[in-house]
Amino acid sequence: MATISKFRRKEINKNNPIFSPIRTTVETVFYGNNVIKINTLKEAYKLAKDSPGTIVTDMPVYRPEEIGLDADAKILLFNDGGVTGRTAAARRIIGDPNIDASKYAEIIREAVYNTRFRKMYHAEALIGLDKDFMVKSHLLIPEGFENTLYNWLLNFQYINEKYAKMYQESIKFNDEGDIYILSVPDWEDVNHPLGLAIFDPEHNCACILGMKYFGEHKKGTLTLAWGIANRNGYASCHGGLKRYDIDGKNKYTVGVFGLSGSGKSTITHEKHDGKYDITILHDDAYIISTENGSSVALEPSYFDKTQDYPLDSSANKYLITVQNCGATLDEDGKCVIVTEDIRNGNGRAIKSKLWADNRVDKIEEPVDAIVWLMKDPSLPPVVKINNPTLAAVMGATLATKRTSAERLTSDVDKDALVIECYANPFRTYPLKDDYTKFKELFEKRNVDCFIFNTGHFLDKKVPKEVTLKALELIVEGKAEFKQWGSFSNIEYLEIEGFPVNMEDENYIEKLNNSIDYRIKFLESLKGKRDELAQETLDILYNMKKELCSINAANCE
Repeated sequence: MATISKFRRKEINKNNPIFSPIRTTVETVFYGNNVIKINTLKEAYKLAKDSPGTIVTDMPVYRPEEIGLDADAKILLFNDGGVTGRTAAARRIIGDPNIDASKYAEIIREAVYNTRFRKMYHAEALIGLDKDFMVKSHLLIPEGFENTLYNWLLNFQYINEKYAKMYQESIKFNDEGDIYILSVPDWEDVNHPLGLAIFDPEHNCACILGMKYFGEHKKGTLTLAWGIANRNGYASCHGGLKRYDIDGKNKYTVGVFGLSGSGKSTITHEKHDGKYDITILHDDAYIISTENGSSVALEPSYFDKTQDYPLDSSANKYLITVQNCGATLDEDGKCVIVTEDIRNGNGRAIKSKLWADNRVDKIEEPVDAIVWLMKDPSLPPVVKINNPTLAAVMGATLATKRTSAERLTSDVDKDALVIECYANPFRTYPLKDDYTKFKELFEKRNVDCFIFNTGHFLDKKVPKEVTLKALELIVEGKAEFKQWGSFSNIEYLEIEGFPVNMEDENYIEKLNNSIDYRIKFLESLKGKRDELAQETLDILYNMKKELCSINAANCE
């Protein structure tokens, strides 16, 4: 088995690196006499269906028995309240500088104590869908939040006979304990009005307090699983991955990395009018082996936005649960959902694995290309990076914009350009780990690197049709890249309607500012846990030098 659930008595001591004060506090509450173990998905469905406030729609779950539900299962709708996105400002990572572990351990102990008069539900799931990588995770949550428990079991792999056997045969990680997550969504503290999500990543545990949004539980679990993957020879990926079989002989595997709203799901699920035999790994969470380049999906289902799917969309056939959306009656008097973010931003749904009829859980073929999805208006729609160091640096300085998937504090400008390293705001380990692993993929495994600007180039929006057409040309080996100005390691794809004028002084200034923005970001990491090697700055300064050889006056 992959992670450790049980210990020999002589191993239960302070010298065992799996234990810590916070892990022991969190795990202990799972064994209370007020805890009820939920053993099947059907149990979880019944609890969620009967939970006060749940809307049992008249929309049936598609082929429910194939995903572990009864034949009469319906799509369930449940709404959380005012908060409909993730709250990054509430995250606390034990091990980070200036984080007092003893302070947060005390907060957790008090939160645990206050659950003693409540009925608590315990569920187990597997993260990772192949024998190469499977870890066991536990969630404990109070009565009243049955929909969160049900969604969690749907999002990850609930344990049935097939997966229990697979887990028994999976690769064992000797120094990794099971993941334990305690959630108290209605916790309140005047000192923490946004709630608290406390992670002890080295010990595979977390406590999510005062946060009802399901995405906190999904990404919180992935946070810890990605950490385990990072420690055991994998690059952790927040993105999508698909394999193109072009002609029965030639295959091309592409990983796309971006925040919610960047187009990663659109690109991953695009079928290109049937021109290729396409296989999808996942559109949000997977890992790449640095040893052999193979990839493993971490989740079976999809936690997708409902914004682009009106009620009559064919994609809604695959919904299992819906969150933060509306409900109404159709012409037959049946209760149906109201999507397209009419009620609020970031409406969400869990779609079953059946949504992608070309889905697999592992892709053996090494990844051929990695695409950073950015929303930097200084970048042409499609750019190719030909230097491994610069390719890894551009991932480390991935520039994008915030979306409705995030709950932002009042001082954050949602329209400002921000850097989100490797599109993964859920990383709990030093940034150099990601940098080293991705550089190794580019350098030793000869993985191609591209940047797709899915936002605006200057003032003109890049439509998804332009992005998808460019991807087809790349996959087919027909993309004719041209040297980008005086950059020695960067090329761009000429696209009609998006001219790249390297003689335009205003454009040179914008591009120079974009490079400076990245330099400033990396400089800000010096002396901190996430500091990167000097080579990352050197290559950006060289990029700036090459740009300024065109027009030095605009590079001051």
